[in-house]
Amino acid sequence: MDRHTLSVLVENKPGVLARVAGLFSRRGFNIDSLAVGPTENPEVSRMTIVVAVEDLPLEQVTKQLNKLINVLKIVELDPEVSVQRELLLVKVRADATVRSQVLETAQLFRAKVVDVSPDALTIEATGTADKLDALLRMLEPIGIREMVQSGMVAVGRGPRSITAASSVR
Repeated sequence: MDRHTLSVLVENKPGVLARVAGLFSRRGFNIDSLAVGPTENPEVSRMTIVVAVEDLPLEQVTKQLNKLINVLKIVELDPEVSVQRELLLVKVRADATVRSQVLETAQLFRAKVVDVSPDALTIEATGTADKLDALLRMLEPIGIREMVQSGMVAVGRGPRSITAASSVR
């Protein structure tokens, strides 16, 4: 199955997230990643949805999404012409014996240390899912205590915008 990234502009109203997620659920599709947040227009939110599905069922779901009253616009974002990032916070064992190794690994991945304690470091990293997976593989032997990873957020490259006034109902 192919992974598809959908950027869905919706009205910023209660219940919209549940209706959109429910549509995927009813079709039997698992959402790999879902991130929702405001746009530059306070009345509009952007949902970035990553789903692994074949092209034809995705087309059917997209048509059904377009029928939802609160959905304003749907665009599939090609990884080649969009910027896609995730956020990772990971708490790692970092006593005196491995602290320098953890710091070097964080620096290698352009990650930031955002919290320090005598026996642990919390690292913040942003990037593609592949980059974050590689960082986790490097930190795993040292000892990951806790982690949380956001869903993907994405925006098209260049000057064009899908939230321009003419593109929103």
